[in-house]
Amino acid sequence: MNTTLLIVAVIVIAAPVLVSLLIEAMRTEPDRPAALSWAPDLPVQYTLIDGVRLRYVKTGDGPPLVLLHTLRTQLDIFQKLIPELAKTFMVYALDYPGHGWSDIPATDYTPAFFVDIIGKFLDEQRIENATLAGVSIGGMIPLLLAARRHPGVARVVAINSYDYAKGRGITRANLVAWLVFTLARIPILGETVMRFRNPLVECKIMEGGVAEPDALPESFVHETYAVGCRRGHYRAFLNLIRNAHKWDEARAE
Repeated sequence: MNTTLLIVAVIVIAAPVLVSLLIEAMRTEPDRPAALSWAPDLPVQYTLIDGVRLRYVKTGDGPPLVLLHTLRTQLDIFQKLIPELAKTFMVYALDYPGHGWSDIPATDYTPAFFVDIIGKFLDEQRIENATLAGVSIGGMIPLLLAARRHPGVARVVAINSYDYAKGRGITRANLVAWLVFTLARIPILGETVMRFRNPLVECKIMEGGVAEPDALPESFVHETYAVGCRRGHYRAFLNLIRNAHKWDEARAE
């Protein structure tokens, strides 16, 4: 009897893992878009930082302004702002490593990693006396760069930069976000849950992060899901989630 129960337990545990691995193996790798859906005439550029290829855009004329997105989004989150801001500023926006269409390196996605790569992006682009503006980790990164006296940073606009709740801030978005991101922290179970990802679940989580869900452009929601289907993306995102508590710790600096 005990042996039978043990076999049943193993099957119950192993079956979802095996099914998720099959789903992941069958998932289609998305095509990298050649142009922005919201600004097809704005050139999409790439640069190499420490062997990591980063996607970015540069547009406008005036003092430099660098826009930094949240975790799990990409430069397109600013699609309604960039055309307006470009009337006054030279606007830069980029995808972090493991986000958008930038490379997905096998590394630890810690605050130190993001701060280092963004600092080197400023250096590579020869950006000086700039305003860095961002949301969530996009607000924390420039604060850390400023604390380190990076010469490219003159001003920081940091929005919601400390609301991490010891790495669990996103779980407050809604019930779906709570369930997914709570399970994501558990080894094996987290990987299994992430491999089951689908557009409806991801859309629901994203809606929990904004005041007006209807304000999310359909093309943006579709593209962020497509990005999540890239090889290695879910593992990088899990690593970021499991290092999320370090953004609270970085506040000391």
